[in-house]
Amino acid sequence: MDLSPLDGKSLAPRTVINTKKQCTKATQVRVSKPNNTKMASLSSSSVATVSRAVPTQATMAAPFTGLKSNVAFPVTKKEKSDFSSLPSNGGRVQCMKVWPPLGKKKFETLSYLPPLTDIQLAKEVDYLLRNGWVPCLEFEVEHGFVYRENHRSPGYYDGRTWTMWKLPMFGCTDSAQVMKELQEAKKEYPNAFIRIIGFDNVRQVQCISFIAHKPPGY
Repeated sequence: MDLSPLDGKSLAPRTVINTKKQCTKATQVRVSKPNNTKMASLSSSSVATVSRAVPTQATMAAPFTGLKSNVAFPVTKKEKSDFSSLPSNGGRVQCMKVWPPLGKKKFETLSYLPPLTDIQLAKEVDYLLRNGWVPCLEFEVEHGFVYRENHRSPGYYDGRTWTMWKLPMFGCTDSAQVMKELQEAKKEYPNAFIRIIGFDNVRQVQCISFIAHKPPGY
């Protein structure tokens, strides 16, 4: 009995089936390899992305370094050993004067100067008029200096306020008008202290004050 053809027919399909299974397995193996490679590439790319993002965050959080050093700014402080600005002729200057404690009481501005002439007083009035201040005359017949009569608390104005001569000269633009009022006040009260003040009617403050007349003996 020759069974070779039958065996050949029966074995051939088995061989083919086995071959297909082997090929299928091989194909599966071959397909799985690219998948693994792709996953590996994805994972490596994600890692690379993360590693590249870290320096960016560090750069954003870095402190600002654009400030300049203070060495470039001018410094007015001098060294303790710098004596270049001190006067060298202090021993030869004779302009200093000791304030005598008896009979030489001082007033407000310009009281350290000799008595001003009428021309000098007119220039002072022109100055306060240029600043937009209102001239006003005040006088005192008894106490020309600050005194304390009724109280001793700080800020007490007893002895500081004088009597006003007429009214503040609102609208005055000429110093001659002020000098005319000064002459009238001196004629009316020759033994009184008379001063001229400049009043700022916008800020409601007194901005200047100087003695215009003193009684004989002062």
